[in-house]
Amino acid sequence: MSTFLSGVAVLLSTLALGCSGYVAYEVFTLRQTLNASNTVSNTIPTQVPNLTATTSPQLTISPSPATATTSAISPGQFVQPAFGKKAEVELLSAKRIKDPETGNRDVVNLQMRIRRLATDGVVGGDIISVASTTARNPETSVTYKGVALNRSTGSVSLFQVRPQASADAYIWLRVPDGVNKLDIFVPDTAAFKNVPISN
Repeated sequence: MSTFLSGVAVLLSTLALGCSGYVAYEVFTLRQTLNASNTVSNTIPTQVPNLTATTSPQLTISPSPATATTSAISPGQFVQPAFGKKAEVELLSAKRIKDPETGNRDVVNLQMRIRRLATDGVVGGDIISVASTTARNPETSVTYKGVALNRSTGSVSLFQVRPQASADAYIWLRVPDGVNKLDIFVPDTAAFKNVPISN
């Protein structure tokens, strides 16, 4: 009887050994497959530049309208002093956009850079209220105001800006479609005349 049981035990251990060998083989082949797929995925990025290189004419064509729209204002073209000579405001862009709520193109996104020039003499009350910026049609003298308070950076305190440092700000102005130039009035800043609007 014991000989029979020991034979069964040997048979079962042989089967277990064979099964574990089969499992080890499957794990090995699975690992090889995964390594091969990783190698393929690692080689795909090396092919991506070739794809982008072949489509580069399309990529250069698509940014060109954006460049054309933002080139209405050249760097340094519209710079005015603020608070006397304590600071200066530079208009970066005046771009017509679509109102996300109404779908109408009667909004101008005005972006500006406020640079503190003075090293001293700046007090806590030297604040440029960007949200109070207005615009005027130079042909009809109609005045346009901001869309809403949450469509602006609010106010910029010169006291919190280091000397020679700057802070970027923006405001959305409600300007009817068809108006192509504006006079811009930023509080406590000299007026900007005939600022072109890009589409």
